[in-house]
Amino acid sequence: MEIKAILEQIKHYLPAQAPLKDFIHHNTLHAFQDKDFFEAINVSSTIFGSKTILSIDEFRQLFASGKIHSDIIDKVIVEEYSQEALFYWRNLMLETVFPQEKSFRIGQLRKHWSQKYQIDLDSHTQTILFRTLCNYLDQGIAIWEFPVNNEGFLASIKTLENRSFFSFFKGERVKKLLHSKHLSISKLLEILVGDERYYQQYLFDQQFTHQGWSGMVTAIEHNPITLLDYRKITLEEVIIFELLLEIDALDSKFGTVWAPITHQLKSEPIHLFQEVRKNELFNVLTLWQKSFERTYYNQVLLGMTQAKKFHPKNHFTSFQALFCIDDRECSFRRYLEYFDPNCVTYGTPGFFGVEFYFQADNAKYYSKVCPAPMNPQFLIKETSVQVKSKKDFHFNKYSHSLLLGWFISQSLGFWSAFKLLLNIFKPSMSPATSYSFRHMNKQSTLSIENINNEKTINGLQVGFKVDEMAVRVENLLKSIGLVKDFSSLIYVVGHGSTSVNNTHYAGYDCGACSGRPGSVNARVLSFMGNHPQVRTILRAKGIDIPDSTHFVGGLRDTSRDTIVFFDIDQLSLSHQEEHFKNEQVFFKASDFNSKERSRRFASIKTIESAKEIHEKVKLRSVSLFEPRPELNHATNSLCVVGRRELSKHLFLDRRAFLNSYDYTIDPNGDYLLNILNAVAPVCGGINLEYYFSRVDNDKLGAGTKLAHNVMGLFAVANGIDGDLRPGLPSQMIELHDPIRLLVIVEHFPEIILKKIKENLKTHEWFNKNWINLVSINPLNNDINIYRNDQFEPFEFVTNKIETVTNLSEIIENSIENIEVKILNNYKL
Repeated sequence: MEIKAILEQIKHYLPAQAPLKDFIHHNTLHAFQDKDFFEAINVSSTIFGSKTILSIDEFRQLFASGKIHSDIIDKVIVEEYSQEALFYWRNLMLETVFPQEKSFRIGQLRKHWSQKYQIDLDSHTQTILFRTLCNYLDQGIAIWEFPVNNEGFLASIKTLENRSFFSFFKGERVKKLLHSKHLSISKLLEILVGDERYYQQYLFDQQFTHQGWSGMVTAIEHNPITLLDYRKITLEEVIIFELLLEIDALDSKFGTVWAPITHQLKSEPIHLFQEVRKNELFNVLTLWQKSFERTYYNQVLLGMTQAKKFHPKNHFTSFQALFCIDDRECSFRRYLEYFDPNCVTYGTPGFFGVEFYFQADNAKYYSKVCPAPMNPQFLIKETSVQVKSKKDFHFNKYSHSLLLGWFISQSLGFWSAFKLLLNIFKPSMSPATSYSFRHMNKQSTLSIENINNEKTINGLQVGFKVDEMAVRVENLLKSIGLVKDFSSLIYVVGHGSTSVNNTHYAGYDCGACSGRPGSVNARVLSFMGNHPQVRTILRAKGIDIPDSTHFVGGLRDTSRDTIVFFDIDQLSLSHQEEHFKNEQVFFKASDFNSKERSRRFASIKTIESAKEIHEKVKLRSVSLFEPRPELNHATNSLCVVGRRELSKHLFLDRRAFLNSYDYTIDPNGDYLLNILNAVAPVCGGINLEYYFSRVDNDKLGAGTKLAHNVMGLFAVANGIDGDLRPGLPSQMIELHDPIRLLVIVEHFPEIILKKIKENLKTHEWFNKNWINLVSINPLNNDINIYRNDQFEPFEFVTNKIETVTNLSEIIENSIENIEVKILNNYKL
């Protein structure tokens, strides 16, 4: 293969995680997404050696604990094989002992350096490689800046070699190779490998010894704006530098006379991409995984068929509230509806259909606050902020200097140590806290409307024109089914998160806002909805928003369970009175949401009052010694696309993404397709990153965050010389049950099938079984599951589901995931 083709292939399989500031959840095995899910996890595990499914012992423990039902196992075996094969496969699943060892293909060629030459090339080269890359890509930690050459990474290396008294290399041969006009990967591989048939396998072996660094370089090469402080770098340059380091290490030990690695091969290693077959153990694990998922799916779907009859119609709507589809809003919406049965809540992606870059007051850079794949053409600027940001003086560049650094450490250093000690007993907010309400100052002015075709900045239009606003408000309202019966107050509530001890803070904010709080989006959409000319345009399209209706933007902090509303001074006196009454409902819901969340926190007693627990939860979010500021999307497993009646009277244990949708407004499924185009990569990406980080936290996850060291403000590693850690830390996934996302859509099966086939990428998610899809017929409640590119009836194994009358008893007595339950006239 040509080198360029090999490089593209390597990039395809490397982790695709961007720098921490844009931490967006994605399918960890994105490179295998063109294959069926179970084929993909088998192939990936065989090639790269990662664990991609729970072990048989873990499945058997789940069975013993009741998370996998015996009758479900029988049903799955019969569906996959036959009734006659039931005893055989059931015995394999429950009784047979399988060998634990499994070989993998990656690294089998390059390991010959240590076996035949007795040299560990990684230990000789990676320390230099990692430190050089970290310094070159640094975004503000390094005291001395890397002398960056605008021509790229390798050009900067050459500049350093020419101007420095010291060198990256020990031998003269490599120094000459570096400056050679004919320097290329092929020339270097000829020296190291010899036989060009092995070039592909050698480069794969090399790059996947540090897939984190190579994946980061690839992500930056593909999308340079992921770094605020731009750095030009390519994977090709990094490989050339690493190959030079390897040649130099071999020259240092053996002189310049040593044979390429293929000259010592006695047997040819298995080709990386040779066909992978399934063995009996993997087939057994597949049955276990399907049984695990089917047990949960049976509960959810049974609940939806039985709970709908408990839904009385509201004759009066006190207020309407739009939230993100985020699973953390599932319980909060339930409590709002409990304390005010006349309110109506909706779910939609938390950027609220308004895509733009945001420039905070006095900020040098723009922040994307819409889904990562989008390329917005609009800029919202923040102005007129009079409040100065607080600072800790000991966090400044002078602390690194010789004299002032000594003085600061001997004076302010003791004060800093005292504050650190004090934080153990009395956690408090500090300038170092990642506080969601700092993303935008609620007193600021935003340039939302583009008046008289104002100028553009860097190719971005400042604000939206009236017709552009109207299109976005119309699309949002129609997509969630809110086109009539508007209440006097409609709340648009984004979400963010607060933490101190959390390098993955962006993963806790809104994924639909590129890992940032949704405060600006909520405020922008509210402005658009209140705009008189926008309402005039919408009225002509059949959406008549009364003059008495007012949109109010807000932000909910999911780790602190606090909420703030914006532009309240623009409300009329009657609206203000109404708002202050509604605000008490939001506050009370926040207290009880904290109580429900606290059942997972070992440091808090859930039997205490909701208000007492809420205060402890707020302290917990700013504690420097709390590695779990919140559990984020842990336990996510479900996405409901339909009217609220489907899930309103179900206890889903904060495991569901809830996207509002009304099929009667969208009979042809046009808005449905847009929803599924977002649900598949966003919710599916979240689900699969949690899945793979849970089943193999060492290779596919980030391991424990307690050992993490921030590298250049763009990634984390264990220690100072380790590989970068993609995926999620163990503190985010410990409670997660690794099952594939179940997407439930309320529409006719034929419409759903037709729409998902219109987008090949979306179709792939479902057709290749990375996500499971179910339709609920809105006329007769028939449930059909998507299999083999068609819908077929879903067969229930049991019709038993518990109805709960006292939710507090369940919450106060359980740490584990709770089975789906029906809530019928329940109390707290």
